Amino acid sequence: MDNMTDHENPAIEGEDNNLPTRSGFVALIGPTNAGKSTLVNRLVGAKVSIVSHKVQTTRAVMRGIAIHKNAQIVFMDTPGIFKPRRRLDRAMVTSAWGGAKDADLILLLIDSERGLKGDAEAILEGLKDVPQKKILCLNKIDQVKREDLLKLAAAANETVAFDRTFMISATNGSGCEDLMDYLVEALPEGPWYYPEDQISDLPMRQLAAEITREKLFLRLHQELPYASHVETEKWEERKDGSVRIEQVIYVERDSQKKIALGKNGDAIKAISTASRKELSEILEQPVHLFLFVKVRENWGDDPERFREMGLEFPRG
Repeated sequence: MDNMTDHENPAIEGEDNNLPTRSGFVALIGPTNAGKSTLVNRLVGAKVSIVSHKVQTTRAVMRGIAIHKNAQIVFMDTPGIFKPRRRLDRAMVTSAWGGAKDADLILLLIDSERGLKGDAEAILEGLKDVPQKKILCLNKIDQVKREDLLKLAAAANETVAFDRTFMISATNGSGCEDLMDYLVEALPEGPWYYPEDQISDLPMRQLAAEITREKLFLRLHQELPYASHVETEKWEERKDGSVRIEQVIYVERDSQKKIALGKNGDAIKAISTASRKELSEILEQPVHLFLFVKVRENWGDDPERFREMGLEFPRG
């Protein structure tokens, strides 16, 4: 099973066969933790991108595929754009801007509570010269007063000529239907890129690794730094209809290995249980998940690891 399929996507039922089909790529860019992954999962109607309160969790461009009315919309959930400090950071930022340049339309997502400070301001400057059609989405509107939202929208539109501005909540779905309706009209006419029942072009092995990485962050976000990486090493479909998955969590030091394992193995057991439960729901079959923790010093400087994450290795 290479790709994830969606058997219960309600959006398919709304497809209008009397209209010409439309399709295209929409790049979601924005500062770290603006809510991009949450929005992709909301619009696609299934989990295709990991969601964590820890910043910089999306490392490579992930695609989630939504069908709305007569259109197939391919969302490119890019890494958050921020000031890079390490080699991995530089690769992630390069990947984010590369994803934007490959898209038909760019959607900038801003956290309304944080406004246009820091990274958001720098992204607006970077968008000035990008030729594609651009739309602005102010997220978390349920947390901010209306007059403050209007000021924020006006300030952003003074810097970049956005075609449209939407005020949404990725968490509760407010404003998302209007956004999808607009995207249908904004994308070009043409055949769909993917089969109707496919919701991601991310191989299941990689998606499974991302899910475990999310559980790792949720469990150990205050103790384990970003120097961790998950790889799916074995995937065996068994005769009884279950699947056996073996994954390795790579860390850079022995001290980090102890943190990942936890006292008496408590941490790794909790991570495994949470990941197995979610994988069973996605795959719709029993999952036997085996996690191992290994030390791989300086993996953040290993070109092979970058290729496995879908990132280009920054030289120098």
